[in-house]
Amino acid sequence: MTSARPGRLRLGDRVRFQGHTYTVVGLTGMRVRLADTHGTGMLVDQVHLQSAEDFAVLGAGNRTALGSAALLERLPGPVAARALWWQRHLVELLTGLPPDAPAGVRVKPEYDPACRSLAQRERAKAAELVALGEEVTARTVKRKRQQYEAGGIAAVVDHRLAPHASLVGRADSRVVAAIRQTIGESVPASTRTIEHARWRTERILEAEHGLGVVEMPSRPTFYRLFDKLSHGVHVTGSARTRRSLADQPEGPFRYESVAAPSELMQIDSTPLDVLVRLDHGVPGRVELCALIDLATRTVAAAVVRPTTKSVDASLLLARALTPEPMRPGWVQALAMSRSVLPHRRLLTLDERLEHAAARPVIIPETIVCDRGKAFISDNFRSACRTLEITFQPCHPRSPAEKPHIERTLESVASLFCQFFPGYLGRTAEHRGRDVEDEPLWSMLEIQEFLDEWLVAKFTDRRSSDTCSELRRFIDYMSVTACWGRCCSSSGWSHGPARPPGRWTGREVVSEAGPRRCSRVGDAGFEVGDTPVLEVEVGAGCLWPW
Repeated sequence: MTSARPGRLRLGDRVRFQGHTYTVVGLTGMRVRLADTHGTGMLVDQVHLQSAEDFAVLGAGNRTALGSAALLERLPGPVAARALWWQRHLVELLTGLPPDAPAGVRVKPEYDPACRSLAQRERAKAAELVALGEEVTARTVKRKRQQYEAGGIAAVVDHRLAPHASLVGRADSRVVAAIRQTIGESVPASTRTIEHARWRTERILEAEHGLGVVEMPSRPTFYRLFDKLSHGVHVTGSARTRRSLADQPEGPFRYESVAAPSELMQIDSTPLDVLVRLDHGVPGRVELCALIDLATRTVAAAVVRPTTKSVDASLLLARALTPEPMRPGWVQALAMSRSVLPHRRLLTLDERLEHAAARPVIIPETIVCDRGKAFISDNFRSACRTLEITFQPCHPRSPAEKPHIERTLESVASLFCQFFPGYLGRTAEHRGRDVEDEPLWSMLEIQEFLDEWLVAKFTDRRSSDTCSELRRFIDYMSVTACWGRCCSSSGWSHGPARPPGRWTGREVVSEAGPRRCSRVGDAGFEVGDTPVLEVEVGAGCLWPW
C-alpha cells in the first residue's frame, strides 16, 4: 500500500481499489463508503479495503471534491460527453492513470506524480490535447483541474446548459398556474390582502378542475409560494406602482441618442401644482403643456391652460416656431443679443430676433407624445403635417417612452411652482391646510411669470444631463450654451431659399456662413471653436460647408 498518509482515510480522498478509482464519501466506524466516477456507491470494510494489493490513496481530501455525476443524466448528450471527456484527462493528470485503465497498465512518464510536478503534467496534458486537435493551453488545463478538484465532474460542465432548480420546487403545476392567474387579475384591480388571493386561487381550481380534485397547499406553504411568484409585482402594495410596472416595455429597449436641435422633441401636459384665481375669483387648478428638445433639453414653449385641448397643443407649436419677444419690465440681460446664442448669425435669417429674448427658436422634425386626446386629435396632426413634422405617438400607458418631458415637468414643479402662494405639493399627502385661502395669482399672471422664468432661470441651468453627445468635450454646460454648441457640431448651414413662410427647422436655427470646403484629417475639423462630431474621416476627404 502506498499512501501519503498511511493508515488514515478522510472524506474526499481518492483511492484505488480492485483496479478502479473511488472517492471516499462516508466513514462509519470501520466501514468506508466509496463512490466511483459515475456516482455508483459501495460499502467496504476498512480492513478489507486497506489490505487489498492495489490499494493506494491517490489524492488528499483537501484537494478533491464530491461532485455528483447525477447531473449528467439531465444534460444534453454532447454536454455530458464533453464533461466525461474532461474528467478522463484530468484524472490521468492527477493520478497518472485514466479511470478506465485496465489492471497492470504502467503510468506514463509524463504523468507520473512521483517524477513530474503538477505544472509539468499540466503542460504535458495541454500538448497532448493540442496534438488531438483541441485548442487548449496549459492555463486552460490548470483552470479545469482546479475546477475539478473544487467541485468534481459537475464543475467542468458548462453550467449555462445545466438545469436549474425550479422556483416553485415540487408544488403542483395546477396550483402554480392558478396563483399566476390570480396575480395577473390583481394588476388592474384594487389592492387586496394575500388571504383574498388564497380564496381566489381556490375558486379558480374548483372552476377548472372540479371541487376537491386539486388539493390546496397549507396556509404557510401557500404564503411562501405566493411570495415567490409575486415578487416585484406589488400585489398587496401600491396599485399605482403595480400598474406602472405592468406597463413597462419588455427588454431589451433603448433610448434614442440625438445630437442635433429639433431632431427629436417631446410634448406632454400635466396638472400644475399651484392653485390659480380663475374667472369670478374662483380658485382652481390649471394644466401645463410643454415642448422640449432632447438634444439640448431646451423648453421650446410652455403654455398654461385650464384644460389642454387640441388648439392649445397647436398653439404650443406656434410659440416654439416664433421668437419670444422681450416684455416690458424684463431686464436687458434676458435679451438674445446678451446671451451666448449666435445672435448675429441668426439675425440674418429673421429680423424679429433683434428684439427677442434669449430663448432658442426650434422647429421640430419629430415629435413624440402620448395618446392624450389633445395630441392625437386631427387638429394637432394637421398642424404637424403642415409644418412637415413627423408625428410619433407612444404606446398606450407607456411613460417610459418619453422620460425626458416627464422629468422636465417635475422639475418645473420643484423649481418654479413651490415659490407661489397656493402651492399644493406633488400629492395630497404633501398638501397643507387652507391653501385656497392664500392670495392667488391669475392664470395670465402665472403664464407671464413662467415665460420669464424659462428665459431667466431654466435656460441658464447648468446640468451634466444636457448635451449628452458633447460630454467628451464639455461635461457641464447650460441649456443655451448646449444649444449653441449643438448647432455647430451638427454641421448645419444656411440652406436653399424656400417660399415665404415655409421655413424648415434647419433654416430657422442654422448658423449662416459662406460655403467652403474643409479638409478632414485624423483629428476631424472644427467650425469656429467647436469640434464637429460623428464624421467619416478619410485621407484627402473634402467636406462641403
